[in-house]
Amino acid sequence: MRDFVFHNPTKIIFGQNSLDQIGGQTASVGAKALLVSGRESLKKLGVYQAVYQSLRQAGIEVIEHEGVQPNPILSHVQKGVALAQKNGIGVIVAIGGSVMDSAKAIAAGALVGHDVWGFFKGKKSIKGALPVIAVPTVAGSGSETNNGMVLTNEATNQKIGIGNRHLFPKIAILDPTVTFSVPPSTTAFGAVDAFSHLLEFYLNREESFSPLQNHYSAGLMKTLMAACEAALANPEDYQSRAELMWASALALNGISAAGLGRVGFPFNMIEHSLSALHNIPHGAGLAAILPGAMAFAARKNPDRLALFATQVFGVREAEQQLLAREGIRLFTGWLQKISAPTSLTDLGLSQKEIPVLAANTQAQARLWRLTDYSPKFVEAILWACL
Repeated sequence: MRDFVFHNPTKIIFGQNSLDQIGGQTASVGAKALLVSGRESLKKLGVYQAVYQSLRQAGIEVIEHEGVQPNPILSHVQKGVALAQKNGIGVIVAIGGSVMDSAKAIAAGALVGHDVWGFFKGKKSIKGALPVIAVPTVAGSGSETNNGMVLTNEATNQKIGIGNRHLFPKIAILDPTVTFSVPPSTTAFGAVDAFSHLLEFYLNREESFSPLQNHYSAGLMKTLMAACEAALANPEDYQSRAELMWASALALNGISAAGLGRVGFPFNMIEHSLSALHNIPHGAGLAAILPGAMAFAARKNPDRLALFATQVFGVREAEQQLLAREGIRLFTGWLQKISAPTSLTDLGLSQKEIPVLAANTQAQARLWRLTDYSPKFVEAILWACL
């Protein structure tokens, strides 16, 4: 295990009816809030109204900023930054899944005089941010308890993810009941998203010896699979929804990476290009590339994937290559069981898209220092994903 510093300052309030606390918790941080949300679905379910009323009852002045897309875009964030600066906003309240990425970008952008995209290009550093109150309505990204954000520049077709210590939400309110009405595909794609975070740390890290972290990640992966299936079978099963929500938060809150040394996120990097160029839900894009990308990795280094097969699926096989392939087969079967795509072909993409997708990954590769992932190398991975 390598040396590490673990720091996660987010206060987590978890449980049924915890949404009722949003007003009082926000009031402890600021008196004027920018309420960032997605489209009409939250209003139809009553979640938006519950949050809004709780904020108003706590005496908070609310400025609304609706319309965040599933893959958040720069222009919407720029409008949010302008609103925050114009109205002297003191706190950002985010309701939704991808909404949290937009909220973090607005929180950082509100304190500077330059375009927020400068952060994502690596040209400007984040030196502060307004406090963010996160209310996830989907289990998946884990953004409610981490310091990362992802944004798409629709003008350049670049989807970039960055992290900074100022981006941890101040408070996260996790109420599993608000996920009861999430569409089946969104539930499935969210589980895949969280699973991918654990898989990245499991496979793509500097430290080879870390039994504790191996068991931690494998246990969460098994939890995500079982809870996802249970939630799809019974959408209002509180326990499975709670397991999904908490496992998603634990997958990317810093614990799963602790002690692993330098880690890489190549699967997510490649998927960012799928989302940027084809507006595919992040979890769907991950599901489509993971089986092929894992098979590609197993050709040269089957050991980690063999361990994955043993720890996650309980497979026993003497030969490492066979064991790795069996683990990938079983994982692919789970994706199919939850009706997720398992190839680029399932997304309607073909080999002609591969060169453009590979070239698009390079801005993110440079920021994340994934120097081995040249366009040619990424193309080879994508060929395995067809």
